[in-house]
Amino acid sequence: MPAKGSLGALIFRVDDCDAAFERVRAAGAEVMQEPVDQAYGVRDCAFRDPSGNQLRFSGPIRG
Repeated sequence: MPAKGSLGALIFRVDDCDAAFERVRAAGAEVMQEPVDQAYGVRDCAFRDPSGNQLRFSGPIRG
């Protein structure tokens, strides 16, 4: 089993970054980055889990 916070970051591919953000935030996760369009063509957001790992949710840019 990895040590607490040793995973660094986990990236999850989602169809709707904003919807995923709202669900995870509503569950009480620590927000690190609100959804933002990235120059490399995705929209992503980030949270920190209780073990200190960074969780990123990445999806297509809508609009």
